[in-house]
Amino acid sequence: MPSHLSADRPAPQPPGRGSVDALISQARRLKGDVDAVRRDAQDDGSDPQGRWQRALYDLALHQLSDLDEHLAQLRDGPADLAPAAPAPTEQSVPTAPRRGSLLSRVGSAEWNLLTDEASWSGELYQILGRDPAAPPLTLDELPAVVLDEDRPKLTSMVTDCLVDAKPIDGEFRVLRPDGAVRTVHMMGEPVLDTDGSTASMWAVLRDVSELRRSQSVVSETRDSLQRHRHHAQTEHRLAVELQEAVLPPWRGSLRLPQQAAEGGPERGSESLDLAARRLPSSAGARIGGNWYDALQLADGDTLLSVGDLTGHGVAVTSGMATLLGAVRGMAMAGTAPAQLLSWLNQLLHATAQPALGGTVCCRYRPGTRALTWAQAGHPAPLLFRDGTGRRLSAPDGVLLGATSGAVYEQAEETLEAGDLLVLHTDGLAPGHDSTATENRLLDLAPRFAGARTAQDCVRMVVEEFGETEREDDACVLIARVTS
Repeated sequence: MPSHLSADRPAPQPPGRGSVDALISQARRLKGDVDAVRRDAQDDGSDPQGRWQRALYDLALHQLSDLDEHLAQLRDGPADLAPAAPAPTEQSVPTAPRRGSLLSRVGSAEWNLLTDEASWSGELYQILGRDPAAPPLTLDELPAVVLDEDRPKLTSMVTDCLVDAKPIDGEFRVLRPDGAVRTVHMMGEPVLDTDGSTASMWAVLRDVSELRRSQSVVSETRDSLQRHRHHAQTEHRLAVELQEAVLPPWRGSLRLPQQAAEGGPERGSESLDLAARRLPSSAGARIGGNWYDALQLADGDTLLSVGDLTGHGVAVTSGMATLLGAVRGMAMAGTAPAQLLSWLNQLLHATAQPALGGTVCCRYRPGTRALTWAQAGHPAPLLFRDGTGRRLSAPDGVLLGATSGAVYEQAEETLEAGDLLVLHTDGLAPGHDSTATENRLLDLAPRFAGARTAQDCVRMVVEEFGETEREDDACVLIARVTS
């Protein structure tokens, strides 16, 4: 601000150069650290969380760049104001700012109300895109470069400053001669005469277009992230409700067969003591397509099955419900496990949204204790007898949906009273392959031998695996042959 308009004010003294240089160095180090983290951040454009974080990094870099340049201006002292009507000389043409510099985005101006003269810095000419050889705009002319919808705001700020001596602190948008629209932040104060009247007004004008654009991106990505989270929460709730609706209605333990069926075993013959549990995925993870099932069939046999459809979300849970319904229907019609999987494979392969699934289907006949079973790319059942356990030899069978012409073989095992059968889905022990998971289950054999019920055995499995953080849910089904 020219001294002739502020004779009663002491001239501002530049701060200690050493202290400002230290602040500049700290700001630049911090900017380098933020930029390094920003470059390392992975963002393929599909993750709302990643887009939001990257937008925040960009905004932080803009702010740190501003801080760096403003500290440099503070160290070097304020820029001189251009003369009221600059002559078109070589000296009056401002030099081009260096790439990345904010010096061209901070300008100053003063309007003398007594002489109707205006003084602009060269930077202000650059902000407004005006020819530095042209005279600066007066306060009456300034609204002409402001967008129509922002003119009332500028007029109100200037009027309050000149009439009521209120400081100016606000933003408006200007239209440059090249057609570009820039957002300008204006801070100013009135300069009072000796009689208390307003003699002039000075202001610092800053081009904040990039900053506001970055803030807009942050806001938009934050809103997008919130919508994404809301959608995910809704989808998760629907998937849980659908899964709960299609899984067996019984909780705790179950004994099958529950009553004698026509042509089946009489009540009192060998039956199965059953218990199962779904081990949920970690908080925030999407629901998968895991299932377990135990069903008494029309002829008195018992259907046992566990399975997993690849993927997550409502669509996968819906697909799992379709498969489970098909398994129940075909088993109730008397279809043998191998043929059942063959038809199930054709059903999955023909769906509009192809997917892969793994399953084990078993049919147990109480009168003979015969277990007939088939598998499709799934861990085989584990059989525990007399305190030891082993993996049943699996018949051939590929994942459901892998190929339309898949052929599934069938195996048969004769069980004994007291035998324990464990069926489980993948993911029971995250980070471990199926062999490692089976070994951990087989190590539970001595504890299983001392258990009184299938429910007690399920509790042991949950104690062994339940506290593990898992990205996918898992299921375990245990059947104990009783007399």
